[in-house]
Amino acid sequence: MVTPIVVPRSEHELSRQDIDPDALRVLYRLHASGFEAYLVGGSVRDLLLHRRPKDFDIGTSAHPHEVKRLFRNCWIIGRRFRLAHVRFGTKTIEVATFRRQVNIAQEPQEQHFRPDHPDESELPVVADPSVEVTADQIDRPIQRDNEYGTPEEDAFRRDFTVNALFYDIGSFSIIDYTGGLQDLEQRLIRCIGDPDVRFVEDPVRMLRALVLAARLDFAVDGAVMDAIDRKAPLIGQASSARLLEEYYKILRSGHARACFDHLADSGLLEHMSPELLNDDGPLTEAFEAVDAYRKRFDDAPESLSNPILAGTLLLPLGLLRDDGHRYRYAEDDWERETPHMLGQMQVARKDIEKLRFLLSLQKRLLDIKAPERMQKALMQRGAFRDALTWLEIHGERPDVVAHWETLLREDPPPAAPAEDEAERKRRRRPRRRRGGFNR
Repeated sequence: MVTPIVVPRSEHELSRQDIDPDALRVLYRLHASGFEAYLVGGSVRDLLLHRRPKDFDIGTSAHPHEVKRLFRNCWIIGRRFRLAHVRFGTKTIEVATFRRQVNIAQEPQEQHFRPDHPDESELPVVADPSVEVTADQIDRPIQRDNEYGTPEEDAFRRDFTVNALFYDIGSFSIIDYTGGLQDLEQRLIRCIGDPDVRFVEDPVRMLRALVLAARLDFAVDGAVMDAIDRKAPLIGQASSARLLEEYYKILRSGHARACFDHLADSGLLEHMSPELLNDDGPLTEAFEAVDAYRKRFDDAPESLSNPILAGTLLLPLGLLRDDGHRYRYAEDDWERETPHMLGQMQVARKDIEKLRFLLSLQKRLLDIKAPERMQKALMQRGAFRDALTWLEIHGERPDVVAHWETLLREDPPPAAPAEDEAERKRRRRPRRRRGGFNR
């Protein structure tokens, strides 16, 4: 057992006025129902730094089925670990039951299951996490992380100390099990536990350590940097889709240039996408442009869509091929586009298609002397707003952007009609098989 540092309300500056009101509503109801309910993770860190959190996540002693009983607007998601999502319009408050760390060294080769509660799916049994584990005992990433635990165990399973701070809605105090408050004061990114062990458990933590340091302008603990030097090749084992999503998060953060500079200087980038190291200037300019656009908003705007972010990475390096670059499957006799890659990361084909379409509209956007009828027709195109955002970020033509924004204010295109429930069901109806069944 670790005795936490508990900072009472009179000794800290975190105010409930800065917490999202819907998150407060969830916290209050959980607490009133007899459960522990904490604001957790990055939101506490950011509030203490007087920054606006991106998300307000909640940790609780309530199990997902118990959360669902308290909120009609709650959906339970996840297979690896059940999470409760409480939705308020387009906003989602994530509620997670306190977890404890999986012990890989004693994890059984065969999974044995037991039900934690009759209303939930069966979860795998894991070994006692209190047993010390060394890096030599771990040779693979964590695949299962399903065991519920206490607030203390939940704190110690997190990645970095500054992300393991809790705000207790019952006492309005801040709870620190891992020394995160001291590291926050020293502006230091430090791992919870042995960095070598934590990076083998999840190699993406190496990327997150560097990105978090760049975003917050913090230093990285020397032990963490030494572990990154030793474990950097492991990042190549991470899911390519997950790494690409991390890249998109970086581009939406407003600190893209600083983040990718950190990744390059650490040697981590060469194991993920070495193409990004071959930059003579255009890529740096693209990062600065997307950073300047992002910093105009309090939160990442929806206009920073995946196609625009993919283009920000691909175009400056000349990695967007023309439409004629295809190959043919001999057995099916149909053409399909060769995947666009960043290292081992494959960019989704739908994003490439949307990117090409919005780029094809750039010439028409620049022709602001075109007939009014043609300009209004262009505004009806589905990719128009993405194309205009691209021009605003990378086109260096503020006069043209101002022209189209004026037209949008004066004569906004009609919104697409909402699809009713009957139409959605009709579209989901499976097709009938032709020719009957084989007998």
